[in-house]
Amino acid sequence: MRATGGLTARAGTGSKLPVASVTHSVQVPCQKGLVDIVPLPAEDAWPAMNIRALLSTGHPCFSFEFFPPKTEAGFAVLRDTIRSLRELQPSFVSVTYGAGGSLGDRTMELVTEFGRDPEFEVLAHLTCVGSTSHEIEGIVQRLEAAGIENVLALRGDPPQGQDVFVPVHGGFQYASELVAFLRRCFHFCVGGACYSEGHTECVGPDSRRDLNRDMENLVRKVDAGCEFLITQLFFDNDVYFDFVTRARKAGIGVPIIPGIMPITNVDQVQRFTKLCGATIPDTLLEELKRLKDRPEAVLSLGVAHAAAQCLDLLQRGAPGIHFYTLNKSAATRTILTALRTILPPTKYPA
Repeated sequence: MRATGGLTARAGTGSKLPVASVTHSVQVPCQKGLVDIVPLPAEDAWPAMNIRALLSTGHPCFSFEFFPPKTEAGFAVLRDTIRSLRELQPSFVSVTYGAGGSLGDRTMELVTEFGRDPEFEVLAHLTCVGSTSHEIEGIVQRLEAAGIENVLALRGDPPQGQDVFVPVHGGFQYASELVAFLRRCFHFCVGGACYSEGHTECVGPDSRRDLNRDMENLVRKVDAGCEFLITQLFFDNDVYFDFVTRARKAGIGVPIIPGIMPITNVDQVQRFTKLCGATIPDTLLEELKRLKDRPEAVLSLGVAHAAAQCLDLLQRGAPGIHFYTLNKSAATRTILTALRTILPPTKYPA
């Protein structure tokens, strides 16, 4: 199983590494020069806020995902959302990555702002889009300087106007390459994305999604050094548990956190599911369409469905819930408050 094995890099005296007694190390090259690779210590030797360590406690982790707004007004709304959710004490918060230019600067601004808050542990997203490996190394060094310890390594979506992802010259083509680079040259706790219903670009000759090939790609990503995975959104829990079963059979042993997005708008969720390839159960979709012109009723149904999903997931052993908040607090707050009121934590996470 690939649950706890792996390597971690010693990239300099300033690195915040876990304390461990090791008998040997291996030197590998990266743009920083030669770095020592040493075996991972026991999980309880990691810093307290390392996400892999948080996931090993036997208690469910609850996390929130935010994205960097494009305007100052958007940042003001987001800060209100953050203040509203802070008292819920999430295990960690994640920040999606805006590649290039001012959006890249706003991403770093938001990550740094979270990183300065002692009540938040931060998971910074990082993609391969539009950057050479050297440029990515510079971004990662800024994350390291900001005290960030956790990175979600992603390939990223093709830029707008492109149907197929094409890496820039000197860049990474696959998330597994980015994972390997991070583990080789830095000491972050590295997570990755996974797709319970298969990646939309991973299709066979019959134009249907090739779940076996998609799982092979995921195995390569975990073998490269991913220590946990977060799923794309889904609305049928059997999809998640079937995926976990297939992943375990493939030899993947890292925690797989389900990603949940409470439905608050019918058009929006249909747009999202079309982009990411997720499906909405027929009965749920029919009811949403019936309520489409009644926003409050849609919100109530969306919150109720997501709460039922989360309760079932946790009772059946999911290691936590990752909420796609869309920078809004009301639905997530209602669901998490209800869960913490009625649910005893599991001691045997999946």
